[in-house]
Amino acid sequence: SVPRHTNRLINEKSPYLLQHAHNPVDWYPWGQEAFDKAKKENKLIFLSVGYSTCHWCHVMEEESFKNKEIGEIMNKNFVCIKVDREERPDVDKVYMTFVQATSGGGGWPMSVWLTPDLKPFAGGTYFPPEDGVHRVGFRTVLLRIAEQWKENKDALLENSQKILEALLYRSEIHVQGQESPPPSKEVMATCFQQLSNSYDEDYGGFSESPKFPTPVNLNFLFTYWALHRTAPEGARALQMALHTLKMMAHGGIHDHIGQGFHRYSTDQHWHVPHFEKMLYDQGQLAATYSRAFQISGDEFFGSVAQDILLYVSRDLSDQAGGFYSAEDADSYPTTASGKKREGAFCVWAADEIQALLPDPVEGATEGTTLGDVFMHHYGVKETGNVSPMKDPHQELKGKNVLIVRCSPELTASRFGLEPGRLGALLREGQRRLSAARAQRPRPHLDTKMLAAWNGLMISGFAQAGAALAKQEYVSRAAQAAAFLRRHLFDPASGRLLRSCYRGKDNTVEQSTVPIQGFLEDYVFVIQALFDLYEASLEQGWLEWALQLQHMQDKLFWDPKDFAYFSSEAGDPSLLLRLKDDQDGAEPTANSVTVTNLLRAACYSGHTEWVEKAGRILAAFSERLQKIPIALPEMARATAVFHHTLKQVVICGDPQGEDTKEMLRCVHSVFSPNKVLILADGDSAGFLYRQLPFLASLERKDGKATAYVCSNFACSLPVTSPEELRGMLCP
Repeated sequence: SVPRHTNRLINEKSPYLLQHAHNPVDWYPWGQEAFDKAKKENKLIFLSVGYSTCHWCHVMEEESFKNKEIGEIMNKNFVCIKVDREERPDVDKVYMTFVQATSGGGGWPMSVWLTPDLKPFAGGTYFPPEDGVHRVGFRTVLLRIAEQWKENKDALLENSQKILEALLYRSEIHVQGQESPPPSKEVMATCFQQLSNSYDEDYGGFSESPKFPTPVNLNFLFTYWALHRTAPEGARALQMALHTLKMMAHGGIHDHIGQGFHRYSTDQHWHVPHFEKMLYDQGQLAATYSRAFQISGDEFFGSVAQDILLYVSRDLSDQAGGFYSAEDADSYPTTASGKKREGAFCVWAADEIQALLPDPVEGATEGTTLGDVFMHHYGVKETGNVSPMKDPHQELKGKNVLIVRCSPELTASRFGLEPGRLGALLREGQRRLSAARAQRPRPHLDTKMLAAWNGLMISGFAQAGAALAKQEYVSRAAQAAAFLRRHLFDPASGRLLRSCYRGKDNTVEQSTVPIQGFLEDYVFVIQALFDLYEASLEQGWLEWALQLQHMQDKLFWDPKDFAYFSSEAGDPSLLLRLKDDQDGAEPTANSVTVTNLLRAACYSGHTEWVEKAGRILAAFSERLQKIPIALPEMARATAVFHHTLKQVVICGDPQGEDTKEMLRCVHSVFSPNKVLILADGDSAGFLYRQLPFLASLERKDGKATAYVCSNFACSLPVTSPEELRGMLCP
């Protein structure tokens, strides 16, 4: 069928914007054409910001933006702009700052009204189409605002100017240039205390409900443990992190059939999730589960890391090497369905499972089928296992979200089975359910590829490859880094780009005007390149990381108040240059960059990078001392800064067995303040040119030899992995 309406979004590349290309609303993308039209026609701007896996964004589109009458009101009175917040986090942050300041809450879809010169004066999030008992409807709001503009234009303009001044003032007080970084010991102790107080002893995690996977908290706890291994607080920190990871892996937030993790849990038990899957969660969790394996030696954590990487390799990978952004939560239950439902792709009715797994199980209690065993182990109930409280829209009625409720031993004994046989039975059940699920309509895939999130995923593959000693993961990370270099980097200017897209014939496409990289793109890519160097020991990645670090300094550093701005200067359509101060679903860029700068200094000898790291910590000093739980990644970095990174230098032939053994030793130990360097003896190579002291380090008796150096002064040489391990785990 030919669509009735088509607007300018049809020329965009973002899957989210393309979803709105046939709305009766005359949408414009964010850009000069829309701004000029607003000025020329003296019209207000209606700005709508969302992203493709946002449930309420879909709802508002269905109810309001597809409504012809509402579309007419919008087109007559406003210039309407649609933004994908994942493409333009800078635009999103500016107006979200306004919405949070004026309405006390924020979220998406974000709806904001702006003057023709882009100053916000009214806003909110989701609006229902018509007036209800408690809420004003979208139609009413549109008409009221249009009326105000007609009647009181001057008052409205004056008010918008005052609002902007207040926002400018607010955005500047967050980060204050203190003299020196806060005391690391106190920051770490306070952060640990705050996490410990909010910890859920039964189910893990750091809130009642909803529960988020927050890898930043877990990484903080690992570092805290590494610095207090023998103290009771250290033991508790490790226990909190490992228990949380275990409960998450058993929960419904973990996809037991299709692998990977959903966004977050709506309940305290990690049971019923919001079903979208985001690349940034997979990347961070793969790294965190790999670290848990490295620390505990427990294969369980290693297998979860592999499960995440299997999902990403299969479902979020572009053939050119990049990673896609997300899979949606909503999908059609069957090919014949007219309406999408949340979680439809992932949930099961009990009789479906019985029908797929009817085989009698040999050696089990009389009459036991594979279905009985599977359903018992994964908490499946005849009437569905989702409480109506957690399912306000009745979308999951009669359905089951799989969750591991008991240990393999318990399930085995329940059916009189040998415990050793359970694994194979469950795997067979998973295989059949997976095949059945493949027949269902898939949720929408957001095939946009973002530099920042690709960086987080490369770190996941590289760290898992090193910790689990799996070369194929390191190769996958290198393939993705080569993709970034080819498609999201401009060698002429030395700058990163934000995004690229999967085109018609699976080619990789770029928008007409490419979006330049933001601070987070640089920071997560630089982190990824350091992780990839440590896993692969290819010096080319280091060289590129240091070039990008210089570029990041040039584009984003704030010499006046220290730290980095999120976006670069010189875009007249951005009213504010902001700095984030919250480690949330993703760590904030200024937090990660502290460790990046310290690593960069170790690989280059540029001590001004160490000074910059200290200045960032100083800028956030007050927040780090009062509520470090808001910045656990930066709190973690205060310890790395304070304890000085150790350069672990292995002198040896990269191909030699003795060198490989030493490297395996380094990779098997969790030490938050080590940087790995392979001195291969090539004095013309990049590292020897950067770090003259390497030339003085020798192989003892011709064997691969390790030195542990700090501030470029080195320990005595050791040639056995055991001795090296002793030096890395004080």
